[in-house]
Order: sequence, then structure tokens, then C-alpha cells
Amino acid sequence: MRTLSLTLIFLLLVLANVSMALEPEEILVIANGDIKESVELANYYCAKRNIPKENILLLSLGPKLNSWIGRAGYEKKISSVVYNRLNSTEFIGKIKCLVTTYGIPFKVAGRGVIPGQEDTLKKLNNLLKITTDQLNRLKAQSVSRTNKSLENQKKQVELKLSKLKLRIEFIKGSRTGASVDSELSMVLFGKYELFHWTSNELRNRWPEMQYNTQMVCRLDGPTVEIAKGLIDKSLNAEKYGLNGTAYIDSGYSALRGGKPLFVEFDNSMRQLAEIIRVEIGMKVVEERTTALFQADQCKSTALYCGWYSLKNYIDAFDFVDGAIGYHIASFEAINLRDPNSTQWCPAMLRDGVTATIGAVAEPYLHAFPKPKEFFVELFRGYCLVEAYYHTNPFNSWQLMLIGDPLYKPFGMTTKKFVPANVDKNKQRENLLKRLLKSR
Repeated sequence: MRTLSLTLIFLLLVLANVSMALEPEEILVIANGDIKESVELANYYCAKRNIPKENILLLSLGPKLNSWIGRAGYEKKISSVVYNRLNSTEFIGKIKCLVTTYGIPFKVAGRGVIPGQEDTLKKLNNLLKITTDQLNRLKAQSVSRTNKSLENQKKQVELKLSKLKLRIEFIKGSRTGASVDSELSMVLFGKYELFHWTSNELRNRWPEMQYNTQMVCRLDGPTVEIAKGLIDKSLNAEKYGLNGTAYIDSGYSALRGGKPLFVEFDNSMRQLAEIIRVEIGMKVVEERTTALFQADQCKSTALYCGWYSLKNYIDAFDFVDGAIGYHIASFEAINLRDPNSTQWCPAMLRDGVTATIGAVAEPYLHAFPKPKEFFVELFRGYCLVEAYYHTNPFNSWQLMLIGDPLYKPFGMTTKKFVPANVDKNKQRENLLKRLLKSR
């Protein structure tokens, strides 16, 4: 029995190191059947990536090119239709990735007030006012006199106030809007709680296990020609290699008073730069001050990661085919289809980037994939959508991934890459502990 257990453990550890790459037949391409360009783009992608034509799902969303959709419309016209297709006899258990295309809205509105909770909301708002007044009185008293009892009362009232605000937000449906793509990641979860975000189960995935989460990626941009170009540029980079320079722009934490999370992201970018320089052998140019790369400074850009110029793109980049640009800032994809937008996502797509990440609202910094983690997954040979979902903290939230999900910029040259400062045995150790604990 002991020998059998050890053999089983060994086999599982071997499987844990096997990358189950996303296959074309595991992709469902979603287009707006009422917009000709959307359908043509879906067909073009399937032809280029050998995705079966029956893997195209045409939605009826009207002939107008809308960037957003209401919650009820999303549930009726998008999520329910996708859910039914994924659970059909032909597709059940076979699809891992959804591709939304130009013509599919990319923002979904919040759910609004929970039906039947209007009276409760009114009472809570009254209680909120009473509690706020109580806290203000305690603060006024603490100006003239300070004692431990008074401070404890203030803390208790502040905690009560915080809980009240959270409950009111929940009933009102505050911060329940999201990107359509991030919401679609949860399409197989049925009725899940819609409030703020949901942890992404694929971030801490176990090899060979089945998950409900759908990876979602978008072929979209300021024009349908730009969206189509994302496919062509990905294929060119895979054929000829991703050649150019990596530009890494850290240093923003100094402008935020050295707050820990900002420092953490700066450090992640600096570690990424070292990995690219030492392990990948690509030329790296860093900007470590509070300044930003300036106009025409970044020639032959293959990789870019940096921050922070809110909704104010700086045309510093000459993107090569296959370039990946990741700018960490809020609201950078709100006007994804505006050719004149100064937001980073549409502007980078207009300037020739092949893949990018952006937010349709305020996601908060902790919702972004850590730069080093995201790019390292690409260096290990994972495709674009896998790298994103292995490192994306949340679903049912504000971010979306734009590009060809199957794009493997480093699939041939660094397939077995594991950087020295990444614990390559961590996954194996966790699996071993789990197996031993279950014995």
C-alpha cells in the first residue's frame, strides 16, 4: 500500500508539472449577429486559429455599436444565452475560454436595489444619520477631553458606522457594475452574490482539476480593423519571434508616500526588468524615477509595463508586432472604441500594441495582476489568456484582457522557463502536503 501511495504521489507530481495548453476547439467565439463586422471578425479569427466554425455564438444585441449594457439586458441577452450554449450537449465540459468581439458591449451596469428591500434601506439610512451624529458628538467631546472610555466608544461607533455603510451599499447594489468579460468568467456559477468582486479560482489552480471559471479575452479596439490586426500581429510574432526592447517604468510609489502596496508593485516591475534582462536576454530600458517615458523615447517596444498617467497616454512607443503593453492605472478602457481617446488602452491599440489590460471603472490597485507574475507566466510558455487568469486576482470586477487569447509570445523559446527568484517547487510541495494530509 505504501509503494502504491508513493507511486500515485509521483504520478500526480509529474502531472502537476504538465501544462495543459488551451486548444482552439476549447474556445467559444461570441459575436453580435446584428453587426456584420462583428460576425466577420469572428469568422476571420476562427479561420486563422483553426477554431471550428460551430464554436461561434451569435448574439442578438441590435445593430448599434454599444459599449455598455444594463444588468437585465446582460442577463437576458448575453449571460443566459452563453450559459445555455456551454451546457448544451455539444459543448458541455468542452469550453475553457470565451472570446468576445467588436460589437459585444464591454461594460455591464450594476444590479440596482435588491427588490423588496426599499423599506429596509430607508430604515438603514435613518440609522446611518443617527450614528453619524453620534460619532460627531463623540469627536467634539474628545477635543476638550480625552480618556480611554471615550476612545473606546468612538471605535465602537466607527465600527458600527462602517458596517452600516457596507450593508447599505450591498442593498443598493453599489459597485456591482463590471466589465462584461469579467462577469462572463462567472457564467457557469449560477446565482452568485453580486457585490464588489469575487476571488479568481484559477489564480491558485490545481493541475488537472476542473473549474467553473471561464477564461475570457476580447478582440476589440477603436476600429474593427485594429481588432482584426491583433490576430495578424500575434501570428507574425509567433512565426518570426517577438524582437525588440522591454521598457519598464517604476517609481510611482514615491509619489504615493511609499505606501506598502505601491512599493510592492514598483518592486514587482523592477524584479520583472531583471528577469527579462538576465533570464530572457532581451534589452531592457528602465525609468525608476517619478518621471515617465516621453514622446518617441521607446523605439522597437516589445514589452511595456509601467504607471501612472491617468487617462493621459504619452505617445512614447513604437510597438513591434506582438508587443504587450500593460499600463497600471484606473479607467483606461472606458472609451475602448474611441479612436481619439487619450486613455491608455485605446491609444496603445491605435498605436499598434498587440495585447493589453485595462479597466472600465475604478478597480483599486490590489485588483491588478502583479507585473512580474503576469509576464513570468508568458515567459513560461503559457498563452495570453492563461497568463492573465493565472495571475488575475478577481472576477466579476472591472478589468478586461484585450488580444488574441491563444497568443504565445514566448511559446517556442522559453517553454520551460522558471526564473530563479520564483519557487518552482511550490506547486509540487503544496500538492504533496495535500496528498499526505489526506492519507
